[in-house]
Amino acid sequence: MDQFSLGDPSTTDSWGHHNGKTFSTYWEATMKFENVLADINGFGRFQIMIIVISFIGRFTLPCHFMLNNFVAAVPSHHCDISSMDDGGLFGNLSHEERLIVSIPVQRDGTPSSCQMFAGPQYHLLLNSSNISELPTVPCQTGWVYDNTTFKSTLTSEWDLVCDRRGKNKATATIFFIGVMFGAMTFGSLSDRFGRRIMLLVSYVSGMLFAVVSAFSTTYVMFAVLRFFTGFCITGIVIVSSVLSVEWVDIEHRKLVGVIDSLSWTFGNTVFALIAYFVNDWRWLIVSVTSPLILAIITWRWMPESARWLIANGKLEQAQMYLKKCAKMNQAEKSVDKLKTEVLSTIVVTEKRDRAYSYLDLMRTPKMRKLALCTGTVWFCVATTFYGISFNITGFGLNIYLTQFTYALIELPAKVSVYFLLDKIGRRSTEVGALLLAAISLGINIVVPKDMSVVRTVVAVIGKGFSSASFGTIVLYSSELYPTVVRQNGMGYNSFMARLGVAVAPMILLLDEVWKDLPQVVLCSAAVLGGLVARTLAETRKRCLPETIEDVEEHW
Repeated sequence: MDQFSLGDPSTTDSWGHHNGKTFSTYWEATMKFENVLADINGFGRFQIMIIVISFIGRFTLPCHFMLNNFVAAVPSHHCDISSMDDGGLFGNLSHEERLIVSIPVQRDGTPSSCQMFAGPQYHLLLNSSNISELPTVPCQTGWVYDNTTFKSTLTSEWDLVCDRRGKNKATATIFFIGVMFGAMTFGSLSDRFGRRIMLLVSYVSGMLFAVVSAFSTTYVMFAVLRFFTGFCITGIVIVSSVLSVEWVDIEHRKLVGVIDSLSWTFGNTVFALIAYFVNDWRWLIVSVTSPLILAIITWRWMPESARWLIANGKLEQAQMYLKKCAKMNQAEKSVDKLKTEVLSTIVVTEKRDRAYSYLDLMRTPKMRKLALCTGTVWFCVATTFYGISFNITGFGLNIYLTQFTYALIELPAKVSVYFLLDKIGRRSTEVGALLLAAISLGINIVVPKDMSVVRTVVAVIGKGFSSASFGTIVLYSSELYPTVVRQNGMGYNSFMARLGVAVAPMILLLDEVWKDLPQVVLCSAAVLGGLVARTLAETRKRCLPETIEDVEEHW
């Protein structure tokens, strides 16, 4: 038996250690919240209400995460050649002829995007084969954009092309840097002030910054507002995922995790349809942010986490929410058992009222190891997932169909996770998904480049496995961290994931060094993540740890 296995309940405590205590004795001594949940129905109408409210709020997240695919799309463009019109022959030419005499042609036969001739080259109308010696200059008076796909994008709004295309890519990086710091901040604040209030703060602030960004008048204004949008909006996923897990019983934790994960897939799928019909970047931002109005309205029915209230000594409030849960779940008979004296025995800790911070993730040996391992896994999962997502090519579909297809790929992966989490456990699912993603990446290193169909199919399968690993790690890590620092732990993990997201595009640039180097690096990241995940404790059918002492003594 390895160090993390549950073993025989008759000879181990609820944390899986052979210490002479029976399972039930330890349960009765310290861990009664699961008993309380069982009495009032740990997965009834009350819990379903929480999941639905969370689902509404989370819808906007994947839309904002993938927003740059559309708002920062680069339409076909060429130099504005109106300055060439000298009032003579140029004015009598057709549009196609004007392009021939004004703009050099690239190897693929399309007009150059960033260069124009110093003056009209009328002789090219007779012979356009030899243009290599002709003098060219960068675009002098701006660009002309093809508006057939997009009515307006950031690119066409502020001419973020050619020597300014780095600014276009930077908008995504700036957003994810905001997400990174927001994950840390909201994780800490919700452990200190409560899950419910910080969820509302995230809803309102995220919506305000997003809507204001849609009416930006300069690039700098937009970039700053996108940072704060990312910073505030990430609180939604950080807070709601933990809030959902803390209210459901052990048997249904995996279902909640998968539903939370499917909200991402649903958002991505619908986002493709919204983007298809709303092709102006300003109104697209407003459209995908508007569901937060409904989320704010439904927030009034969202309960605070009873686990958090008990862990922080707010027993009367915990009792109030537990009674609401019992009433809604038609378990009124159990209301009499919900006395504050009983609730006070759930968590036994000397420093009940002290504030916990990120330093608590590092103060003790097992917490330090847990933080190091989960942080590494989150980084590897995010790097692999987004590395594959940014690098899948060969569909030959337009941008909307591609977005739609990528979203649908995640569906079978996440449904499979639902059945595997209890069949083989969280740890085995995570390790298996990462190693299979690594195998997919490894296969594409050796498959010849001209076999594009095979490479695409393998890449899609790899994305499915990486999607499964993402869906698993969110639930898995929320079960590993104790209640008192669970939000801090999830905030830290999300920070590491966003760091992986930020690194993924840079990894793809390594193809300039060696064409297969990005695949090798992504494959290595997936293998590393799988190996580190193997060292984590299994949480299947186990009580959530409530305090740091639980992790140090019994994990």
